[in-house]
Amino acid sequence: MTLDPFYLIVDSAGWIDRLVPLGVKLVQLRMKDLPEAHLRAEIRRAKATCAAHGCQLVVNDYWRIAVEEGCDFVHLGQEDLAAADVAAIRAAGMKLGLSTHDEAELATALAASPDYVALGPVWPTILKKMKWAPQGVERLKVWKARIAPLPLVAIGGLNPERLSAVFGNGADSAAVVTDITRSAEPEARTREWIARTARWR
Repeated sequence: MTLDPFYLIVDSAGWIDRLVPLGVKLVQLRMKDLPEAHLRAEIRRAKATCAAHGCQLVVNDYWRIAVEEGCDFVHLGQEDLAAADVAAIRAAGMKLGLSTHDEAELATALAASPDYVALGPVWPTILKKMKWAPQGVERLKVWKARIAPLPLVAIGGLNPERLSAVFGNGADSAAVVTDITRSAEPEARTREWIARTARWR
């Protein structure tokens, strides 16, 4: 499986409506602590926008709703994975991405036969408090050797200036949240990411 090198992560269908039409081809909808009806509405809206623009939608965490809504890709963290029915996800024909932060989590992830593995945080991140120290780009090379031929997603503290280091050390896709959503000009920053990742596309 091939992932687009630019992996946008946002927390609402509104962001997807705003940025996907600019040329984004891979986006994760990561929402937390919302009522199920709201989650379902957001997923439906995001799915429609992505379908209209040829963008791959990945739903974070809420795999049951994603299955019921006919989505084709879900991403799980380690805690989510422990509680998920991977067999049901596979039976629905869905692809599965998994987060990892250390060797034990990587072993757990690989046992679930994912379609890609994410490693982070590569650099310090302001998105959320992490119990893990920044991994550094050298760890990407180690992870890629362990998971090949699966795609490797790098996440945590990424910006366009760090892309050469990320891809040069084995990552197949660079995930980004705050560098775009907290930018003064998110549309311009998105266009920059699309342009700066073109050489790996």
